[in-house]
Order: sequence, then structure tokens, then C-alpha cells
Amino acid sequence: MLIVAALGGNALLRRGESLDAEVAQRNMKVAARVLGQIACEHQLVVTHGNGPQIGLLALQSEAFRDVRTYPLDVLGAESEGMIGYLLERELGNELGERAVATLITQTVVDALDPAFQRPTKPIGPVYDADRAQALARERGWTVAPDGKNKMWRRVVASPSPRSIVELPTIRLLLDHGVVVVCAGGGGVPVVVDSAGARHGVEAVVDKDLASALLARQLSADLLLLLTDVPAVERDWGTPEARPLRTVTPTELQQYQFAVGSMAPKIEAASSFVRSTRKRASIGALADAMAIVEGTAGTTVVSSEEQ
Repeated sequence: MLIVAALGGNALLRRGESLDAEVAQRNMKVAARVLGQIACEHQLVVTHGNGPQIGLLALQSEAFRDVRTYPLDVLGAESEGMIGYLLERELGNELGERAVATLITQTVVDALDPAFQRPTKPIGPVYDADRAQALARERGWTVAPDGKNKMWRRVVASPSPRSIVELPTIRLLLDHGVVVVCAGGGGVPVVVDSAGARHGVEAVVDKDLASALLARQLSADLLLLLTDVPAVERDWGTPEARPLRTVTPTELQQYQFAVGSMAPKIEAASSFVRSTRKRASIGALADAMAIVEGTAGTTVVSSEEQ
């Protein structure tokens, strides 16, 4: 079975944890241990988030005043390489002789996507209101409240993914039995001009939507969206909250999910299931193998399977 497993940012860096390299490496070891179990039995493509890391790189870039801050697409590629290296290293430690490769991935978006007029994608660390507003003035950022904790984050455009540039290379690696780490942070967003040339843009592609697109184009058997909660819950955050175990895309439309956290996963899972009639699952990283086996998490299936 071919599985595309998307590691959410909360699965790699828990809210409140430091961005120190030691924390990242410890979390990568945990992720690799779980993913290694899947790779022993299935073909595996791993994607991952990068919000905190790309935010940190942007701040570090700003600290050097003699050179203009690197654009977000370049910082996205840096974060792909950084996180991909750590995952590749730890997966290699888990899998021994099994080949693992990290691929810097470009994701084509539409230059006219309306998302460029409405930045909504949070990246980087959280700030108090005063600091966030100061950074917005100094750096030309758009900032927005981060949930209910009275903190703020930078937000950027999040255009829809249209295609994966490196898709043929990913297929080639899979054909040779390689575990592929790719499309980090949704891939580096690029637009294509009238001459066919690609150009990076100041945006971030949603990792879950890019993972769903990749899974669809690879004809994957399962899209696995891993986060820090055991299942999708209806009425989340209320006394009536209940986990959803097996559900269809149509049934999911009855419920409201948090924008920027669970909603993109629901959209990604639903789009994959609708277009392929295959399965998508959402749940905790620690339960990944059980989710694959259908005994944990939330499984989204087509109506024909109900």
C-alpha cells in the first residue's frame, strides 16, 4: 500500500516548546520511530509542516542588516532542507539499509489566486499584541490574533496548490523502493509565467492541501494526516464533544472546524476521498500504525463504503 503521511506542525513541535535544535531532534526521533514502523510494511511518502521553522529563519535573516531579508520562498526551501535532513537522518537510523531521500519540492500556484489579497496563513512564533504590531510596521507584515490566547502571529497568503513540479522524480524514487520526504511546508510556492519559467512568491501553501494533491497525483492508497489529537471531534471544545470514527465528506459538512488547524485537514481529507474513492485518516502521530490499520483516529471514506 502506498501511503502519503503528512506530519502536522503540532506533531513535530508542540505548542509552547522551544525552537531549539535539541527539541527538534528529539521530536524527529519520535516521529521517525512511528513512521519507520509504517515504512517497514508499506511504501511511504512523508510530508511535513514548517510554520515555526520558517518564522525562525525569517527572524534570523532580519538580524543581519547588511543584506536584505531573504524572500519567503527561499526561506521555505531552507526549512524543507532543515526538517527534511532531520527526518531523513532519523528514518535512516530506524530503517537501516532502506534508502531514504529528501526532495526540495516546488508547488505551482496561480498568480491570480485571490488568497494573495487576503493573507490568512500563520507562520512563525507567537508575539504579544504590542510586539506583533511593531513588527508589522517595521517589516510590512500582516499580523492576526492567534486563537484565544491573546497572542499574535504573522499571516501570509495561502494560495491553492495546482501541481507538484517534482512529481516525476518522486515517482522514480518510489519505483526504486525509496522512502521519500518531500513537499515540506506544502512545498515552495512558485508561479509560472507565459514563457514557462517558474518564479518564487511570498506565500505559504497549506501542507495538508498539498499533501492531498500529491497523494491524488501519486494514486496513493491512503492519505494519513497526523497531528497531536487522537481524532476529529464534533462540537470540539464543548461538553458535547464526541470523536468521529468513520465519516463521509458529506457528513463532515454538517460540522464547524477551526480555521487554520483542523479545517484544512478536513478539506484535504474530503477532497482526496471525493476524487479517488480511497481512504483518508486523521489522528495522533503516536497512533499512526493503528490509524493505518483502521483501529484509531478518524477515517474519512466515500459514501459508497458506508
